[in-house]
Parts: sequence; C-alpha cells; structure tokens
Amino acid sequence: MKVIIVMPLAEQRGGGEMMLWDLMQQGRNAGVEWIVIFLENGPMVEQVKSLGIETRVVESGRLRQIHRFIAAVFRIAAIAREENADIIVNWMWITHISGGLAAMLAGLPAVWYQLEVPSDKPLLVRLATLIPARAIITLSQDGKQAQAEIWPHRPTPLVYPGVALDRFEPGALPSPQEARRKLGLPLHGPLIGIVGRLQRWKGMHVLVQAMPKILQQYPDAHCVIVGGKHDLEPDYEDFLKAEIATLGLKEQVIMAGLQRNIPEWVQAMDVFVHASDKEPFGIVIIEAMALGKPVIAGDAGGPTEIITDGINGLLTPYGDADKLAIAILRYLDEQEFAQSAGVAARQRALDFSTHNYAQNFINTVRSVIPSLS
Repeated sequence: MKVIIVMPLAEQRGGGEMMLWDLMQQGRNAGVEWIVIFLENGPMVEQVKSLGIETRVVESGRLRQIHRFIAAVFRIAAIAREENADIIVNWMWITHISGGLAAMLAGLPAVWYQLEVPSDKPLLVRLATLIPARAIITLSQDGKQAQAEIWPHRPTPLVYPGVALDRFEPGALPSPQEARRKLGLPLHGPLIGIVGRLQRWKGMHVLVQAMPKILQQYPDAHCVIVGGKHDLEPDYEDFLKAEIATLGLKEQVIMAGLQRNIPEWVQAMDVFVHASDKEPFGIVIIEAMALGKPVIAGDAGGPTEIITDGINGLLTPYGDADKLAIAILRYLDEQEFAQSAGVAARQRALDFSTHNYAQNFINTVRSVIPSLS
C-alpha cells in the first residue's frame, strides 16, 4: 500500500504534528510505503526524511492566494499519479480542501484526519466536508459524534492517538526533586503545572485564578506554565502576565515559555492540570498519566474518554477556578488518594501506545481502499 500524506505544517507546534511523527516512526515497517507532502518548509521535512521516508514540499500559501492554492492542488495530484499512490490522507480538515481536490484530479480515494471537535458553522469546515472522502477519521467519541452531524455524512472511524511511553518512563527520568533542581524550579512546596500552547481555550488563566485559594492553605506552593506564544493569539501571553500581576502572584507563578524536554518538566510537578475547553483529545494528559502524576482535566471532550473521575484522575468544568482549586487541594490534602490516582493513571496510559495508534490508523486507511478492502 502506497500512501501520500498531505501535511499543512512543517514545525512541531502541538499534538497534531507529534501524532504524524509517531505514525511515521511506528509505521515504517508495517507494509506501507509513505510519501509525506508538506505544504510549507520547516524542520519536520528533514526529521521525517531522516526516518527513510520520502518527503516533498509543495508550498501552497494561504487559501486566499488562489493561484498558489490551485498550483499546489495540481502538483499534489501529479505526484500522486507519478508515484502510483493508492490513497491520499489529509492531515487536518484544512488540508483536505487542497488534498481532497488533488485526489479527485488523480482519481484516488481520500480520507482526512479530523483533529478537532468540529462545528458546522465555519464555512471552510463545511467546504472540506463537501469534498469527497472515503472516511473522516476522528480521534475521540466527541469528535466522531460532532463530525457525523455535519452534512454530507461521511463514515467517521475512530482512531485514538498514542503516546511514546518510553519517553515518559518515570524510572528513566530524574526524580521529581532532581528535575526541579535541574530546571531551576523551587525545591520546596507543592508544584502545580500545566503544559500547552498559550491560547485562551487552553485555560492557563483558570489555573492562575485558582492559585490564591491554593496559597491560602499551602503558602509555599508554586505554579508553572509551560508553553509558548501562539500565532493566532499573541496577546494571550500578555493577558496572563497581567492577570498574574493583578492577583499578586509574580513570585508564585512561573512562565517557563516553550520547552522541548516536556517529560522532565512534567516529572517535576506534583499535580498536573489540563484546563482546556472541550479538548479534542489531550495527548499531554496521557503523557502526565504515564509518569504517574495526579491529573486534573476538563469534564468535556476527549479527557472524559481517558479519565475515570475519582479513579485515575479528576475532572472539573472549564472556566471554574474554584472547582479547579478544590480538586488541586484534594490531591494535596489527601496524599494517599493522590498516590493511588497516580498509580491508576499510569496503568491507564499503557492503553495508548504509539504502536497501537499506528497499527489502528493503518488498518483504518487500508479498509477504505477499494482494491485492498
């Protein structure tokens, strides 16, 4: 089976890019010949190429640059014909607008991976769904249900992402205390952390707003926010800093910025918070669980499919700083419960290996190719 993947981004900015990397790593010896077409140039081009996978760059520009967009569609179609590809897989809905049209020109089936919980309100989402697809692969039950409600209805198989569990093996990392020392974090008192791109829907401000209640009982507690500025919301970082200053938390909240060694940062934390609003899935939740951390996440979207509330984690409503504070304090006050939740979290994380993810993804793609199914 020869599969072309059309990828809009060429730099690892979040979970979607990591998922492609995991698929490429784990899917190299699975009876698939991969060709990855990036719609921009960037570090991931060489990274994927280093795995022995053929990569191409077809710079498409923005949709409003219509001449470049059309040229990219024809170029992708030409590559697919030259390579005798069996299918075009488009990473994210925005890519299906170009990759799906290219598949039509090349006379090939196409699928796309829906990495969001979609709505039928955005015009471009409806446009992407109108373009023929054998299936729209989804990554959570929430996303599957939402996509199934958008007309025209397409098959929506579910493939959960995975986590490179070997990177999040507690025994292979420094101890939490050593990690704090290495990263220059406070050595004493509880450390509550959150990881993600700086966007309002990720809820970093909710954790900041919860900190005063934490500090009333644990005055030596600190909060660390790990994540860099997002191009679509460049002002959110300044909003966070203003909120921290307004609440008098400059000494207690650490803005660590974009970091690459995420396992060590999470290892340093006593409680891990994921405060997103209707997170499509939440790979970083599983990464923290794999380290045996007591985890708190939002009670909507993907996290509800990962966490059993009160067993291997806690779920709280998005935007509710008081309830988030109560959940954090429960872990800090009830150390035995925190420990048992961490053990159960690590066990649950084992269900989400990158090997299982890659195999399930490949099987799903294979099943929609007429000549192979």
